[in-house]
Amino acid sequence: MEQVLEEATRTAVLEFEDGGNAAALVLEFEDGGNDGALLLGEKAVVLRESFCPLMMDPHDELPPPPPLPPNVVPIKAEDAAKESPPNKPTKPTRLPIARPGLGKKGQPIQLLANHFKVSVKSSDDFFHHYYVKLKYEDDQPVEGKVIGRKVIDKLQHTYCSELSNKDFAYDGEKSLFTVGALPQVNNEFTVVLEDIGTGKLVLLLDLFPCYLYLSNTMIGVPHNSISYLVAGVLPMGVPVAIRGQESENSLEALRVLDIILRQHSAKQGCLLVRQSSFHNNPASFVDLGGGVMGCRGFHSSFRGTQSGLSLNVDVSTTMIVKPGPVIDFLLANQNVDHPDRIDWQKAKRALKNLRIKAAPGNSEFKVVGLSDRKCIEQTFPWRQRNGNNGDINTVEITVSDYFLRHKGIELRYSGNFPCIHAGRSKRPTYFPVELCTLVPLQRYTKALSTLQRSSLVEKSRQKPQERMSTLNDALKRSNYDSDPMLMACGISIAPKFTQIEGRVLQAPKLRVSNGEDMLPRNGRWNLANKKFLRTCSVTRWSVVNFSARCDVRGLVRDLKRLGAAKGIEIEEPYTVIEEIPSMRRARVSDRVDKIFAEIKSKLPGLPKFLLCLLPERKNCEVYGPWKRKCLADFGIVTQCLAPTRVNDNYLNNVLLKINAKACKFLDEKWEPKFTVIVAQKNHHTRFFQTGSPENVPPGTVVDKQVCHPKNFDFYMCAHAGMIGTSRPTHYHDLHDEIGFTADALEEFVHSLSYVYQRSTTAISIVAPISYAHLAAAQVGTFMKFEDMSDASSSQGGHTSVGSVPVPELPRLHENVRSTMFFC
Repeated sequence: MEQVLEEATRTAVLEFEDGGNAAALVLEFEDGGNDGALLLGEKAVVLRESFCPLMMDPHDELPPPPPLPPNVVPIKAEDAAKESPPNKPTKPTRLPIARPGLGKKGQPIQLLANHFKVSVKSSDDFFHHYYVKLKYEDDQPVEGKVIGRKVIDKLQHTYCSELSNKDFAYDGEKSLFTVGALPQVNNEFTVVLEDIGTGKLVLLLDLFPCYLYLSNTMIGVPHNSISYLVAGVLPMGVPVAIRGQESENSLEALRVLDIILRQHSAKQGCLLVRQSSFHNNPASFVDLGGGVMGCRGFHSSFRGTQSGLSLNVDVSTTMIVKPGPVIDFLLANQNVDHPDRIDWQKAKRALKNLRIKAAPGNSEFKVVGLSDRKCIEQTFPWRQRNGNNGDINTVEITVSDYFLRHKGIELRYSGNFPCIHAGRSKRPTYFPVELCTLVPLQRYTKALSTLQRSSLVEKSRQKPQERMSTLNDALKRSNYDSDPMLMACGISIAPKFTQIEGRVLQAPKLRVSNGEDMLPRNGRWNLANKKFLRTCSVTRWSVVNFSARCDVRGLVRDLKRLGAAKGIEIEEPYTVIEEIPSMRRARVSDRVDKIFAEIKSKLPGLPKFLLCLLPERKNCEVYGPWKRKCLADFGIVTQCLAPTRVNDNYLNNVLLKINAKACKFLDEKWEPKFTVIVAQKNHHTRFFQTGSPENVPPGTVVDKQVCHPKNFDFYMCAHAGMIGTSRPTHYHDLHDEIGFTADALEEFVHSLSYVYQRSTTAISIVAPISYAHLAAAQVGTFMKFEDMSDASSSQGGHTSVGSVPVPELPRLHENVRSTMFFC
């Protein structure tokens, strides 16, 4: 960990922020991660939210190991260790610190967690790992998980006796596991699949035992410390994982169990997205517009916890293409009301790689593209028998004529549209659009619009009791206890939520002016009739109005009045610069340049602060270029607002942002102590109150029963969840030079949720990380609306082999580098 911190310090861009009585430090790493750190007196706490190998989810899929080459003999790990050069330096093993004890502060509260206890019968069996090589008769490799699973199912059915009735755990690609070894050394099989659309498929399947080596050329897992004693054999290792004695064996064993869960869902016809599965149930669909639907499913994964192995089950949502006629999807996707208005170039991009069923045979195909010509003009070579002599004649026929003459189908409206191309490039297969329908459960992977995204969030929300009911139903419907592989592993799953004990920490006191303290209630506090503890003054400033319809003078008057009530001295603005109406349709960059030309002509010098009024609240095209011009080019602090619904509460929030302090610089000789914490938001653990339909109260902390068996971690729900089900933040203490106790660290993290400059509520994740998000998002907007087509290596961009130059992000002006510009 010291090495990690040393690298971070050497390559980081350091920016300091003021956070009340302490300063905060943001680290921007070369890998693009934004990290928050809080400096407390002479100590420092680094809160990292980017990727860390020590925190790699044990359920992430690994690349499959390669098969054993014919001229290589596997060796045992301990034998390889003995053969290593004696003078070769060994890398120190760095592990997350052990839990120093359990927290005791706070009011006890009884909770339920969406973890279901798992019973494991002791077993001396081993998982045997096989590499799956699948190809067609012509030696072409087979691609796609769907056909791979079909082949393995047919393999088990056809060669049942040869495989000793073994059940498989297959990941859909290259890895297959069995409990106990297969009876044969050479496992080469021929599998025949019958398919309505493509006819008979003959596939060749080889199963090679996987071997794991300590050499750099062949490693079956992405770590150098391998403890496998026998090549290709994996101890089940579940009891070891439960005790927190994690090794490559135990983590891999949990991955195998998760593969079994995915395979179980695949056999039920589910769409699989990592560890989440989605059934074809219309009751779980919500229409998001644009031919896209939200699909509710559930996540499931095995976890080693303090109370033993558990199955974590949670609600999960993904986006799918709306099933049904292709033409209906295209109309909705392009928001047009008639097929004649469809943009077929856009349609080609939208349909590529989607699966369709084509009438009249109802066969399933994958869309390759669209035909170059209309359906009434597009021809293809059609082979037909000539009389009774058996000769084959090939004639060119149009797609529309083929379906009319030989299928008896007269096209109603799609004759003048391109055809769906669902074949190969050398052997195209064409279908009229009106005969094609999209099959269900096809994941939509393109970016959602702002409206679609907000609709998905709104329609996916579930109150705690509703979420619990959904999870109970999902577990019953899954029927995991009937899975033969789980039965072979001796695993059974309890049907009830795990009951745990949490604690509710008392909210920290907040200090305002005149030495007065405030005690937040339910994660909130009110600053009415209160002055800020330390205030700024707003001088040498102006207002810029980009066509926003509002009473600018009245807004300035209200801002000054409310500022005075909070202790902020706001001078009269030097001027108000209104955008010329004729510029509203000009290029965004020209609009911004024109405003700055007026600033230079009307003001005696550059202002210290600019209040910018925007016409739209979200996705205003002016926002990014304006921020870049102010912060990167001229070094002017600016605050943007969209005055559609301006009232005192709105302006008080604006004043909170304006009053954000400049950062403090510390002595270069200062040598802080570091505590490194990872804050994990994207996880699937949820807590529910027993006997109450409400969310858990703000300040709820859990550090036992469902946490790591050994490492120092805890869940914190600092905020008051008003809608949906609260998601706690999972904090992992990786490295601690300060020496926090469990209570001290939990209270410290809890307090950091109350010092967010932009809010009068506790937030769900600590302020330094929230600031890092804001800073990254702010700089991201600089580039969002820029034309990147003229980027070249002359701009000083970074390149890698085979890639185009990537332009550097604009650098902040020295006048604003040490400010909380992102607030």
